[in-house]
This record gives sequence, structure tokens and C-alpha cells, in this order.
Amino acid sequence: MDARFTDEQDEIRRTLRELLGKRCGPEELRAAVDTPAGHDPALWTTLAEQLGLPGLALPESYGGVGCTATELALACEETGRTLAPTPLLATAVLAAPLLLALGTDAQRAGLLSRIASGGLTAALAVPGPALATALALTGHDRHGAWAGGGRSGGVQARRAEGGWQLYGQVDQVLDGHSARLLVVAAHAGGFARSRVLLFLVRGDATGLTRVRQTALDASRPQGRIQLRHVPAELLGDETADALPALARLGDTAAACLAAEAVGAAGRVLERTVEYVGQREQFGRPVGSFQAVKHRLADAYVQVQAARSAAYYAAWAAATEATATTSATTTATTGVTVTVTAAAREETAGGLALAQALEALRRAAAEGIQLHGGIGFTWEHEAHLYFKRAAGDELLFGPVHRLRTHAADAAHVFEEAGT
Repeated sequence: MDARFTDEQDEIRRTLRELLGKRCGPEELRAAVDTPAGHDPALWTTLAEQLGLPGLALPESYGGVGCTATELALACEETGRTLAPTPLLATAVLAAPLLLALGTDAQRAGLLSRIASGGLTAALAVPGPALATALALTGHDRHGAWAGGGRSGGVQARRAEGGWQLYGQVDQVLDGHSARLLVVAAHAGGFARSRVLLFLVRGDATGLTRVRQTALDASRPQGRIQLRHVPAELLGDETADALPALARLGDTAAACLAAEAVGAAGRVLERTVEYVGQREQFGRPVGSFQAVKHRLADAYVQVQAARSAAYYAAWAAATEATATTSATTTATTGVTVTVTAAAREETAGGLALAQALEALRRAAAEGIQLHGGIGFTWEHEAHLYFKRAAGDELLFGPVHRLRTHAADAAHVFEEAGT
């Protein structure tokens, strides 16, 4: 593996950081999250027209840039630094890859080019607070019970004249209140034969009701959607297996989320270092005290370690695992375990996300503490980063479940030969 960034990757980071530095300060962020949509449409248009950000990881044949998950993760790191109020995560990270993987030729041609141009935003609607399970980050449900299991709850799909209809309710849909296209996971068929399928629902469909919810992290807007016999279009065909596609999407999503959290952690740590270098106490800068130095140094090491893990996860998500060699390690208990290279890359996203969320929580907490009285006020931006850490862990964690699932997937605690 070559750990160096290419000139193109460095250019993406530099250009995006410059643009967001001019267009996405704390005041602009607060103004955007207070709007009904919860994001800045003008900023999204600029990112699409000048950088092609919505289609960064989409093929050129559909109007995209043709990059990989690595470049998308690097872009997420920069948007995470400013908590940029854009539908990048919902549209480019969660919805677009599913359209590309499962959609028919007509669906890809009709939708992906509009996403790449920034004219179409999309959101993934997974019933209940089960997004992390659906993406196989905190568990792996081979039967899709999180979608309702064919019983009450979740979203049910049934055939109707000329297509399908959906009935149910989905909470905590990222950008679900404003996205122009919804990718809805629903159960089809009776209980004994039910299976999870993905459906496309227009934002203005008959019978669809959407309401923005009050979320812990206002910079990550969420919506509740209610479907009452809503006409829907099947994504792909009935032979398309949605559950493996969602699990594969989880690797990329985790890498992008980890990079985003690392960007946020790095930024709040930078702001804290700047502040303690200026704030004086007892006639000297607060940052000159040894106790403060130690705390910031520990946070810095944690952020840098999380950044390395996020970069590796992004590389693993973009690289098909072809290695067949295995690495054997011996635990302190003397139990020998074998972890294949493919398994290491499969679990890289979840582990990187766990490490990044911890780093962000640590950096944000230190930022609030070391800013003193002002750090606890609504006027300061430190609380926005702390809420991002807490909100992401609620949506995609918690951290201990991310690590537990990664350990189970890699068979870390199983004896050799069992």
C-alpha cells in the first residue's frame, strides 16, 4: 500500500478547505441549520458546480468525477472540519452508491447524473433507529428483522396496480425532510416469504408526509417520514439483494464518517490550542502550564491515530481485497487466532469509526473544558462539535458495539480450528 496522497487528492483537500473557509464560518453554519431544510442550498450548488462534490465517487459515464471512496472520505474530512451544512452524507455517501449498485440502467441514467450535478438530493430511509445495523456496523442481520420482519412496524410494501405502494413510518432519516428522492427499505410479501427490498419515492409523492425532527446535533438534520399507500418504484428488480448491498455500503459509509469525525476533531483541537496560547492566567498563557500541555498532547495523539485509521479504512473500502495470506497473532491468554487480510479490511471501517468518534468526543470535551466559562455558552462553537460526536455515536454506534461487531467479524475471540 502506498500511503502517500496523489496530487489530485491533495488538490481536492486544498480547494475544498479554501472554499469552506470562505463560505462556511460559524455564523453561516448557525444561519443554515436554523432554516427549514437545515442546510445551505447555495453552498451545495457551489460545491457541485465548482468541485463536482456530489458526484465525486460516481463514474464519469453518469456525470461524476470518477474518483473512489478514498477521495470521498478526504472530502468528508474537510466538510467535517467546518461541520458544513450540506446533504453530502445522505446523498453522496448513503444513497448514491445504492442507486449505482442496484439500479437498472434506466434508473442510473435518470438519477445519477442529476445527483452528480447537484440538482437532486437523496436520503436513505431505514425503519427505526437501526441504521447502524442495516449497514452491518454494529451487527449483521441476515434476515432484515430491523425493517419490521413482515409484522407491524417498519415499512410494508405491497403490489398495486401499475407498481408498488408503501405503508409505514420511518424516524431519524438524515435529510429525510428535505431530500427530493427517498430510498426506502421495506418488507414485501407475507411474513413467511417476506424479504427486504429498496424502493424509490419522490419527495412530492401522494400520501407522503415529512417533518423535520429536533435533533441533538442540529448540523445533522433529521426528518420523520410517514407513508400512507405511497406509490413507489422498485430499485433494480426483485432479484436484487438489498441486505448485502447495504452491508457493503457500510464499509464506505464508516470510512467517510470516520474521516469526517477526524476533520471535526482536528479543527476543535486547533481552536483550543489557539485559545490557550492567548488566554492568560496568573500572568502567563494558560497553554504554558504543564497540565494543559499534557491534556492537549494526549488529545493530539488520539486524533492523529484516528486519522491514520480513517485513511486506511478509506483505502480498504476503495480497494478490492485480493490478498489470501493470513496474519496469525497470539493473544495474552495464549489463544491463537487467524485473521485474513480480507477480514481486516472488512472490519477496518467500523474500527476506524469507533476510534474517530472517541477522538472527536475527547477533543470536543477538552475544548469545552479549556475554553473555561465561554466554552459552556451557546455563543461559542465548541458545543457544536461535542454534539456532533454524541449525535454520531447515537446514530452509528455506540463505540463498544462497533468494536464488538468488528471483533466478531474477524473471529478475534475464537480459538483456531473452531
